[in-house]
Amino acid sequence: MQLRPLATAAAVLALAVPLTSCGFDYATERDYTPAGGANNRSGDVDILSAVVVSAAEGSGTFVASLSNNEVDAEQSFTGVSGDEGADVTAADFDPIPIAPGGLVNLADPAADIVLTGDFAAGDFLPLAVDFGNGERVLIEVPVVADDFGYWEGMDAS
Repeated sequence: MQLRPLATAAAVLALAVPLTSCGFDYATERDYTPAGGANNRSGDVDILSAVVVSAAEGSGTFVASLSNNEVDAEQSFTGVSGDEGADVTAADFDPIPIAPGGLVNLADPAADIVLTGDFAAGDFLPLAVDFGNGERVLIEVPVVADDFGYWEGMDAS
């Protein structure tokens, strides 16, 4: 009679292990930041929620948050341009410092990184983002309209 509770416990234990584990390399183990923009975490500086806000075809403003993963060294955002043959250029701007372990939001206060080229709202732009340490990060960025939602009025072009 005492074998029945022991057999039940063994069966429960045998089924619990495979049914409660998720395994490896599943979506629950990956970074996911729900955002209207593009994210890239491959370099010393994370590019978060990057978009180009455009009020008119052919021009727009690059907006993103830049998070410095280096806790001992300041980084700087030095440039952005079109990648993979994209006809996109940025107006000149002074390098933007990013404190060690710090975050810079290019929308607040507005950095006004103006881009021109062959694009319109609804497009995705392949961009190269440059940093003062010589690092270049490639990212596909959506072009969003300037007339509604969070990005309303952010286009400085």
